[in-house]
Amino acid sequence: MKARDRVRQTLNHQAPEKLVVDFGATLTSGISAPMVYKLRKAFGLSDTPVRIIDIFQMLGEVDDELAEKLGVDCTKIVGYGNAFGFLNEGWKEWTMFDGTPVLVPEKFNTRVEPNGSLVQYPKGDTNCKPSGLMPKGGFYFDPIIRQEVFDEDAPSVEDNLEEFVLISDEELEYIRQETDKLYGNSDRSIVGMIGGTSLGDIALVPAMNLKEPKGIRDFAEWYASMSMRQDFLKELYDRQTDIAIGNLKLYKQAVGDKIDTIFLCGTDLGTQSGQFCSAETFDDMYAPYYKKMTGWIHKNTNWKIFKHCCGSIMPLIDGYINSGFDIINPVQITAANMEPQTLKDRFGKKITFWGGGVNTQRTLAFGTPEEVYKDTCKNICIFRKDGGFVFNTIHNVQSNVPVENFLAMMDAVKDNRANS
Repeated sequence: MKARDRVRQTLNHQAPEKLVVDFGATLTSGISAPMVYKLRKAFGLSDTPVRIIDIFQMLGEVDDELAEKLGVDCTKIVGYGNAFGFLNEGWKEWTMFDGTPVLVPEKFNTRVEPNGSLVQYPKGDTNCKPSGLMPKGGFYFDPIIRQEVFDEDAPSVEDNLEEFVLISDEELEYIRQETDKLYGNSDRSIVGMIGGTSLGDIALVPAMNLKEPKGIRDFAEWYASMSMRQDFLKELYDRQTDIAIGNLKLYKQAVGDKIDTIFLCGTDLGTQSGQFCSAETFDDMYAPYYKKMTGWIHKNTNWKIFKHCCGSIMPLIDGYINSGFDIINPVQITAANMEPQTLKDRFGKKITFWGGGVNTQRTLAFGTPEEVYKDTCKNICIFRKDGGFVFNTIHNVQSNVPVENFLAMMDAVKDNRANS
């Protein structure tokens, strides 16, 4: 059976012949570049620089060689552009703080600050104020807040719509070619993604891709707007949704049904101990607009719809399901009230769990290989029953994970992969 067929069975809540595995098919289920480099060495693969598929988080590409070793069933289309607003092209060598050799786009331009940190620029333009910062010794960039003065009583929706535009013909042609290549050269299931479909994603609010962002761009100001400026956000989301549906129509023309899944939303509404908003607020502030997008997708495609949301979100999951989402990620079982068995019992027939395979925050990074193996086996046993589970960690695999722990996790996957 082809990998994409196993994925389709899983997403339709049927038990596939063996467990479906993903590493690297989304920007929230990937592997940091230093970890990719260490894994390639561990598997005896060629010692080459790791291509960065997301320069914001500095995620490494899980190429065909490594994907084969890990037994992954899913893959992604490397983005035409990136979070800093320049194209992923003209690859050049660069070295991370820890010595990892990587390949970055031509316009990846950094400057070393007096304290040793690195800054990154929107559009790669070093004449602008920097929009991202990697602390000295760090592994990824944080957004730099560049919020200018705005009318606090009557903020302009236009200012926060600047980054939402229709996909260009050039990008559509790139997407079409990359999709055709992936579909023809591999039997892995393709996960698609377009920008502008995630409402209020706090990581994107600072607009690292814009040279001079206007409007509300500060984290605290944005969260305050969820209670103080609800009419503003509703108008913004409504207009953003119309643009998003226009892009979904164009995207469908480019990829057809060669993709099985589309990453629609990365907005985090959970913390370690609770939610940023109530279920009622989600139903009022977000659900109507997501329903427009998911409604179009379900009517016009065969795609399953991927929702990322970290944290303790048990009270929000019904709202996600009712909004048309088919998949939830990363399944943060370490957060409050997110016990695996409860999640599976309550929602296992309604939504696919993409992640939750191991305690990433503690066990994978700081436990023993034996603890990693045991934790992974336990979670697979709970989540895989009757399909609806794609194995992945809880969010991206970080650079500090010991290789032996990652390999212990993969041993557990191998030992529990066959459907019994």
